[in-house]
Amino acid sequence: MTIFLEIDHVEKVFDLPNGGSYVALKNIELKIKKGEFISLIGHSGCGKSTLLNTIAGLDVASKGGVILEGREVTEPSPERMVVFQNYSLLPWLTVRQNIALAVNRVLRDKPKGERRGIIEHHLDMVGLRPAADKRPGELSGGMKQRVAIARALAIRPKVLLLDEPFGALDALTRGGLQEKLMQICEESQVTAVMVTHDVDEALLLSDRIVMLTNGPESHIGQILEVPIPRPRERMEVVNHPSYYGLRNEIINFLNQQKRDKKRKAQRLVAGSVAHLGLEKTTLNIGFLPVTDAAPLVVAQERGFFDKHGLEVNLIRESNWGAIASGIADKRLDAAQMAAAMPLWMTCGIGNQPSIPVITAMVLSRNGNAITLSKGLYDQGVRSLGDLKTAIDQTPDRVITLGVVNQASMHNLLLRYWLASGGIDPDLDVKLVVVPPPEMTAALASGKIDGYCAGEPWNSRAIAEGLGFVIANDLDIWPGHPEKVLGVREDWANQYPETHIALLKALMEACEYCDDRRRRPEILELLSQPQYVGVAPAQISPGFTTPYNRGNGEAPQMLNRYHQFHYDQTNCPGRVEGLWILTQLARWGIIPFPKNWIEILERVRRVDLYGAASRELGWPDAEPDRKPFQLFDRMVFNPDDPVGYLQRLTIHRDIRIEEVFLDDPVSVNG
Repeated sequence: MTIFLEIDHVEKVFDLPNGGSYVALKNIELKIKKGEFISLIGHSGCGKSTLLNTIAGLDVASKGGVILEGREVTEPSPERMVVFQNYSLLPWLTVRQNIALAVNRVLRDKPKGERRGIIEHHLDMVGLRPAADKRPGELSGGMKQRVAIARALAIRPKVLLLDEPFGALDALTRGGLQEKLMQICEESQVTAVMVTHDVDEALLLSDRIVMLTNGPESHIGQILEVPIPRPRERMEVVNHPSYYGLRNEIINFLNQQKRDKKRKAQRLVAGSVAHLGLEKTTLNIGFLPVTDAAPLVVAQERGFFDKHGLEVNLIRESNWGAIASGIADKRLDAAQMAAAMPLWMTCGIGNQPSIPVITAMVLSRNGNAITLSKGLYDQGVRSLGDLKTAIDQTPDRVITLGVVNQASMHNLLLRYWLASGGIDPDLDVKLVVVPPPEMTAALASGKIDGYCAGEPWNSRAIAEGLGFVIANDLDIWPGHPEKVLGVREDWANQYPETHIALLKALMEACEYCDDRRRRPEILELLSQPQYVGVAPAQISPGFTTPYNRGNGEAPQMLNRYHQFHYDQTNCPGRVEGLWILTQLARWGIIPFPKNWIEILERVRRVDLYGAASRELGWPDAEPDRKPFQLFDRMVFNPDDPVGYLQRLTIHRDIRIEEVFLDDPVSVNG
């Protein structure tokens, strides 16, 4: 796509009289093609007009900027004309004179006759020749708006910016002007960006509809493509097969934001109670004995918890079920969680009620592998295709593979990997849940033929000659979220300052863990019996030493096999959270939430991650919301998660349902 206009990671912060600040827009990234018509839609206060004024050069972004044809926008210019809702006409000038004032000022280098021709042409374009000599006071609202549009177009802008241009007009006048604007833009190939509250107007006029979430920190929640061919007639648009589906998506988004607005107002009231220091200083935090528990161990052993005023009891659990129940019954204040667990618990496990759980930081990325038995290796299995062949050739034997939890990335990635090779993970093999520390024993006893787990349990199987690694994270999805910090939503609302202190301690510990000079020291900490409790030699592959797959190939140094801090590791990005939701729904673990934007806003708390980052003086931006793909090159588009699900060839019956959540606000427990 040739980029004509780029909104490049725009952030807008307003200073408040009390010395604080209000983040109106956060990380707005949008690329617009020449001739495109874009609508910005969202509830009042979401920053639509602020964004439009930034594009116009009437306002300056606090971070990021706007680029038009390769040049940064730094001030207002006739190449970006704004049509306001209030017309902005000079009352003592006629229609012709109002248009002429702009043309003669901006195009003064052109001959007088050519300028006169431009004025008359635009009078005809908006159908105002009969009223050319009338003043604004003699015109209807619709006629005044047509004058404003004609004046804007007459100076031949590169971009036409419209701020609710028809909001004050009656329905009949509005409809006529919408069609006229659409016709003019198509004929003149004008690039247009329009702010609107009108769903039907957006669908009629737009090529894409950009939906903004509520402030503070308003961002793009979804971008909707409007696949209705041009030129458009109103009735043809309404009768188009996709019209009502698109309309329902926008209304669903706005309804989610309406509920979100109420929750944010409640949180604001709850958070207005002044706290002197931390609300709670002694915390019980659960973890599992795996290598990527390193940030928790480092925070404890190297004083990061102490630094931020916290006394932490690290509680070693044997399985992820114990972690989930510990958070659910409030035995644990916080926990290391598999990346999908907060979403899984929030949407409701099986028939159990929803327990809203949030994550404001990713603790680690990567660190998993798929280990298969020595027996499968001896059968000639070296690749996914070989495994498929082995399954097809022995239909009387069911291959059993272990996963650590339904809501773990191990389960989702193993299923994805199998399905990409034509293996149905529920019909062609058998998947069973095995706690991570028990994986190697289960493999040795023949109870399972392989597993997907974190380290050191893959390296341990290789060291004991039990199996080989057929694939690891770097082969399937490099940089995927693996472990996150999970807390109950009501806990986070009750102890906001404690939560931020916990995030800061763990973020600093994550930075410490990615300093490779410290890895040998961290290795010794992890090997202690109260943490992972295995010999350092079994933890070191991929952590400090080359990784051995156990397949006869030379061990390789995998620099990002365990990733704790680099490349925005800790940001709980909403796009990757959305992919997790699609995979949970793909396998029937949960329905796909119809209100997925609302779920992601509540669970993946980028705002809290940003608050902690800013207090540490670190960058706080979320990764760009853009399509991505795993190893099989199936593109995931965050604006069309249901379409992505439907394109996957192997899946269970996909249910799409609204997930109803209770209001989470609690200040007193």
